[in-house]
Amino acid sequence: MPSLKDLKNKIASVKSTRKITKAMQMVSAAKLRRAQEAAEAARPYAERMIAVMSGLAASVGKSDTAPRLLAGTGADKVHLLVVMTSERGLCGGFNSTIVRLARAHAQSLLSKGKTVKIITVGKKGREQLRRDFSQYMIAHVDMGAVKRVGYVDAQGIAKDVVARFDAGEFDVATIFFNRFQSVISQIPTAKQIIPAVFEGEAKASSLYDYEPSEEGILADLLPRGVATQIFTALLENGASEQGARMSAMDNATRNAGEMITKYTTIYNRSRQAAITKELIEIISGAEAL
Repeated sequence: MPSLKDLKNKIASVKSTRKITKAMQMVSAAKLRRAQEAAEAARPYAERMIAVMSGLAASVGKSDTAPRLLAGTGADKVHLLVVMTSERGLCGGFNSTIVRLARAHAQSLLSKGKTVKIITVGKKGREQLRRDFSQYMIAHVDMGAVKRVGYVDAQGIAKDVVARFDAGEFDVATIFFNRFQSVISQIPTAKQIIPAVFEGEAKASSLYDYEPSEEGILADLLPRGVATQIFTALLENGASEQGARMSAMDNATRNAGEMITKYTTIYNRSRQAAITKELIEIISGAEAL
């Protein structure tokens, strides 16, 4: 049975922790609003760009003049996984769900005899993947100094990925991130960005004459499309991280409150028992006299 002093110290410690988790919850709530607005504002642009590229890709088809970012290398041997996580923890299962999806994808590829290469964006993903896949990790992007994600950050990652593709280092590239749905719901997502894949069947439009050719426009748009998809993923991750942290800190604050109530009850009972014991000893001493 802990002493009264120990119980008092525990109560004070948990109260201090509750103040911290409550403050972190409020900070995340403030950041979530901005991050959510940024993610939602980027979606229409990304969707429209994909629609334009999808129409052009349908016009080009699988011709010999199609850009390599669309046609691919013709092989499916080497896969590049770009795993995007956060730089900081205390955000529940946000990072673990992304890493779990990436790990399952990597293990599936390896079991099929494929070669896997991994680029991590964010410290937490690197820490978790390094345990089992350190030999496959080829690069890391540190986002610790980035206060607010901008398109230039996505461009830097995209240029590196496209340069590696042009150098023949891989055949297929897939990004992993959490798509923001709500404060309590973030969807782990894997999206192939090289070669470009468009959902559904896009129909070639005969309403427009393109100058220069469709192939020329695609060759210019596809690298921008890669950067746009990476930028969208970073924004979705930012909103998901703040939502997950807000939810996790809210749960931590509630748990701290329950612990304070529990320890306070134990403290009061122990104190009452100590007082009762002292009274009995005083009364017994008085009767003995």
